[in-house]
Amino acid sequence: MTGHFTPPPRWSTERLEGDAAAAVESFRREREGEPLEQYLGHLDECLGTVEELIELTVDLAQLQERAMEVVTEPALLEALRFTAGPFISVDDLRVIARTTLAPTRLRADPEAAARIVDSVLLGIDRRRFPWVAEGREPGEAERGAAVLATAVLMATERTRTLRRTEAKLGQEGAVADALLAAGFRRVEAPRAIRTLEDAPGPGEFCAEVDFGGRKADLVVGLWDRRRMPLECKVSNSMTNSFKRVNNDAAVKAVGWLKAFGEDQVVPAAVLSGVFKPANLASAQARGLTLFWAHRLHDLVEWVGGTRPEAAVLRP
Repeated sequence: MTGHFTPPPRWSTERLEGDAAAAVESFRREREGEPLEQYLGHLDECLGTVEELIELTVDLAQLQERAMEVVTEPALLEALRFTAGPFISVDDLRVIARTTLAPTRLRADPEAAARIVDSVLLGIDRRRFPWVAEGREPGEAERGAAVLATAVLMATERTRTLRRTEAKLGQEGAVADALLAAGFRRVEAPRAIRTLEDAPGPGEFCAEVDFGGRKADLVVGLWDRRRMPLECKVSNSMTNSFKRVNNDAAVKAVGWLKAFGEDQVVPAAVLSGVFKPANLASAQARGLTLFWAHRLHDLVEWVGGTRPEAAVLRP
């Protein structure tokens, strides 16, 4: 049966190295073209928020007394998280403080609000805020340096998060546009795909869906009735690329192949950014088909080759 299917591409080491180098160059051009004003806008906003937190809590000395006001205001809670060294993520804070961070829930639970503040105070950065541990008032220059350093951390993290979000959404949008141009139809995603009958049919695709217990960014119904769960991966470093491809996309690929069968699914990933060719070769060997955001015509060409008439024309 597999002989009637168009096999997914498997790239040579030289081709992976060449495409990885091209992706790095594209990544470099994007970074160089980023407007500095975006970061500076975040920094100005964060400066105002941190100054508000410092003023409201009298240089953090009254954090416990002002706990409810701080934790129920999202901007102030963000600033509070960044007073710790290193800063505490939203997910980590929920676990450490054993509470939700929803303002409406916190207003009804003063003890939870107090736990949030206490959790941050335990990890407060003593280099930026030495006066808190020493029980004294800060000097004007000391306070100003702490405010600026905290705002810089917040603005940097906001910029990084925005980069990742925009890159991923842009990549998913580009893939969807390429599929539409190739004659596919976008359909509404089901609640979950547990069997192939639940998935988009030939010439259809959907986005953001649970596919066999693992989230896929897109699921494509190939023309030959196989399904292609597709991940969009953006990496900004060689180290990060292992996490994105090998520990995430390749692991999903193995799971999908096991759940649905090698003849039924073609797990794939579209990549952009910085990736280590050796990691890509390893992921490819585990059954993950690789495409690049800067070479989407490879994806379109292969998908087109799954049409029954294309199979007939192949020698």
